Amino acid sequence: MKDAVPLPAFLDKITRFEDLSEAIAKLPKPWVFTNGVFDVLHRGHVLYLAQARALGGSLIVALNTDASVRRLGKGDDRPLNAEADRAVVMASLAAVDLVTWFPEDTPEALIAHIRPDILVKGGDYDMSKLPETKLVESWGGFARALPFVSGYSTTGLVKKIRATTAG
Repeated sequence: MKDAVPLPAFLDKITRFEDLSEAIAKLPKPWVFTNGVFDVLHRGHVLYLAQARALGGSLIVALNTDASVRRLGKGDDRPLNAEADRAVVMASLAAVDLVTWFPEDTPEALIAHIRPDILVKGGDYDMSKLPETKLVESWGGFARALPFVSGYSTTGLVKKIRATTAG
């Protein structure tokens, strides 16, 4: 019988809500927070996450649960990858220090619980219109939009794949 292969250490980055306070307390500050679906990881995501991580001591990524993705109206077949699978892919990235989920339509409750120092979103967001911005600013943090990497989107990739395989 062969020896068991240990699970990759990066799986320890995946944290349930119940364990967040303890896990986050161990992370270097300032804490950078971002959120999203991250359904099919692509170059734009990887560049964005690396830039977000460079802003602070740790990067916390909150993924939409499968149910919240369906409420976003991205399509009946989305997400393509289940939340547990998206978490494993996200946790495998060196730029990411902690991965969790949020079941609501917005991450406001999670942000209030975590109290990150920096909120980061992609450049396609108007930070002044996000309620999350006001929330983070209420305890002295700040919000920042990072430049959008044009030409990369999961929705665009899905359309391209469907067009290629149709007919």
